[in-house]
Amino acid sequence: MSDLVEVRTGVYHDSVSLMRVSQALTARAGVEVAVVAMATELNVDLARDLGFAVPAATGGDLLVAIRASSGEELDDAAAELERQLAARAPAGQAGAGETPPRTMRSASRSWDATVALVSVPGEHAFVEAADAVEAGLSVMIFSDNVPVEQEILLKDRARDKGVLVMGPDCGTAVIGGAGLGFANVLRPGPVGVVAASGSGAQQVTSLLDLAGIGVSHLLGVGGRDLSAQVGGRSAIQALRALDADPATELIVLVSKPPAPEVAAAVTGLGLCKPVVHALLGPGQDDLTAAAEKVLRALGAPVPEWPSWPAVRQGRAEGGPLRGLYSGGTLCTEAALIAGTGEFTDFGGDEYTRGRAHPMIDPALRLEALAAVESGVVLLDVVLGHGADPDPAAALAPAIREAGDRGVAVVVALVGTVGDPQGLRAQAALLNEAGADVFTSNAAAARHASDLIGAS
Repeated sequence: MSDLVEVRTGVYHDSVSLMRVSQALTARAGVEVAVVAMATELNVDLARDLGFAVPAATGGDLLVAIRASSGEELDDAAAELERQLAARAPAGQAGAGETPPRTMRSASRSWDATVALVSVPGEHAFVEAADAVEAGLSVMIFSDNVPVEQEILLKDRARDKGVLVMGPDCGTAVIGGAGLGFANVLRPGPVGVVAASGSGAQQVTSLLDLAGIGVSHLLGVGGRDLSAQVGGRSAIQALRALDADPATELIVLVSKPPAPEVAAAVTGLGLCKPVVHALLGPGQDDLTAAAEKVLRALGAPVPEWPSWPAVRQGRAEGGPLRGLYSGGTLCTEAALIAGTGEFTDFGGDEYTRGRAHPMIDPALRLEALAAVESGVVLLDVVLGHGADPDPAAALAPAIREAGDRGVAVVVALVGTVGDPQGLRAQAALLNEAGADVFTSNAAAARHASDLIGAS
């Protein structure tokens, strides 16, 4: 065995890009393991646990640790590493002899930008986002694990500066047709969306797209925005912005279960345009019902949402229901509908610290699925830019193996026909592996409940 270990100072790539580099290297013949990641404490510990001799490093350094069967294969992997990193170099970087921007503020002077995207480890996100706000930029904070006190400070300062903070833990936004974070390919149209929920917004807008209705803007505000602590600070700004937007005819407000007093505040703003509320909670509309309300309000027909039933021998007889989700709001919705079972949001902060989001890296969910011995498993597959380029390829073998153990698998497939993964192609692969596939998460949850006799 031959090892390569390097710590490169002053080199930054986002975690998604580095995860894909690691996957590409590990897939090469002769490569036993590859860790290419920012040198956070967690990643350094991971490399050391794998037996690599990692020197001292800081979270701002790039860690490279590759183990191969021979020196020649290690050299080939090192050459491929350089090709992979070069292909992921940031667009618009400084040319020869120029000094690249080192801060958000200096970048805003160099480029004609109005929105900044922050995707760094949570402990560093506040400084970068605050710099963007002070530069007069609205900012989408993709980073999670940001203290709520910092979120409140950022949002108050943004309001004073006349800009919007989307996040922290803002998974998706679409501004004038440009997708940020996890973003489905959506047709343009009259519906504006404000979302304290990433996957919930993706579900609603994907269903609307399947029904032929497009979106003007989708403004994510972070999953905590409608909590009692944050008080809807960004949601109120975003709702008023869409109310003034000439391209928006109707607004949808999507959220995980909000604090009651905050829900009352954001639903009582007295906006000029109609608002459909998709605020999850006991006795409230599910996300599919909310999308159908939007269609009726616009005078559009409500279609039969596409689904692909599995052909299996018999059906699950009782047994547990396990929900293995990548989208937090989809997980909450399914749990509310099912009313029973064990549900895990693998996109929660405790699962994403130091590793890629499960919409990108399926490893934790695959492990959890492999451990289920009976009953029904309900899971989501979310398509779009930023997500796994072929999630069905990894899930299909695990679904077949689950079926061999007598476990029924039900999939909520969230996406549009324009998404790069191909909605129908993904549905076909998952269905052929033995899964019942639904484009409505609510329908998937009801079907899973029915399979265990809980409805």
